[in-house]
Amino acid sequence: MTVEKKDLDWGSLDFGYHKTDYSFEAHWKDGEWDEGGLTTDHDLHLSECAGIFHYCQEVFEGLKAYTTEDGSIVCFRPDMNAERMFNSAERLEMPGFPKDKFVEAVKAVVSANAAWVPPFGSGATLYVRPFMIGSGEVIGVAPAPEYTFRILVTPVGPYFKGGDTAVTLGISKYDRAAPHGTGNIKAGLNYAMSIKAGVEAHAAGYAENLYLDSETRTYVEETGGANVLFVKADGTLVVPKSHTDSILPSITRRSLVQVAKDLGMNVEERFVEWAEVASGAFVECGLCGTAAVISPVGQIDNKVYGANEEVTFPNGKDEIGPVMKKLRETLTGIQDGALEDKHGWVCKIDVD
Repeated sequence: MTVEKKDLDWGSLDFGYHKTDYSFEAHWKDGEWDEGGLTTDHDLHLSECAGIFHYCQEVFEGLKAYTTEDGSIVCFRPDMNAERMFNSAERLEMPGFPKDKFVEAVKAVVSANAAWVPPFGSGATLYVRPFMIGSGEVIGVAPAPEYTFRILVTPVGPYFKGGDTAVTLGISKYDRAAPHGTGNIKAGLNYAMSIKAGVEAHAAGYAENLYLDSETRTYVEETGGANVLFVKADGTLVVPKSHTDSILPSITRRSLVQVAKDLGMNVEERFVEWAEVASGAFVECGLCGTAAVISPVGQIDNKVYGANEEVTFPNGKDEIGPVMKKLRETLTGIQDGALEDKHGWVCKIDVD
């Protein structure tokens, strides 16, 4: 079925919120989730004593819906988002939203907003943001008695406007997450902790921060909103592991690792010391995540705690390097339907 799209300048969209036609909402009370459903009300109605306002019980996800070359609307691996959100909720003593219902809710809200899914080739996508909050009233430190699960969708342009232009990162003087804390779940509290660091990084001319592990400040962790990838001179993809179990398990990162293996690349998932990066061991660097897929990094500066280091990546100093480009083109090709989906990652959305 051909869907008539909204009359928007899709190529000029920013990465921001644009109200669409429908959201999805469900509620947990007395030990169970209701059926939930679509809503045209884009406001939440909460008590001033709702748990979210006092003890930050909130988890969220991020995924995208795309229009493929043949006009179909698809999402990418929503089952993985369902799994990760379920695990995040458990860590914060929140009731996990059923994984099958999560996927069905994503399909329903994307289908209902099909006219807002940007056309193929526009460079824009429909960003899908599921989230869950403690909505019941609680004044003592305890899990909320009620919860609200909601999905909003909004058409967005690229997260980094530069496209193939490489960005510069700065090592942060702050820590993103405590060792063995909540850094490996997708909760708003983790992102709140990185806002000040991000504002200061932007003021200093950096696109993003790079965080080192908070235990020893020796190992590479991730940025405020993306995982990090490196490439060695022999083409090996190096994927940093967290020394303190504090890195978000990125769905994009895991997909790129599989893509690299499918392409015959050697992949190393291991601890990476900053000293190794500073030594010039890597020729390419990139940030990966749902919002950006892969954004090239040309330089990382370490100017904190008396250091004065500037590390460049020769095969991608000014624009995306060949390995990162191949990985990104392959993954987006699978997402767009241009390349074979060997692993069943693409989820087609039926539109009435």
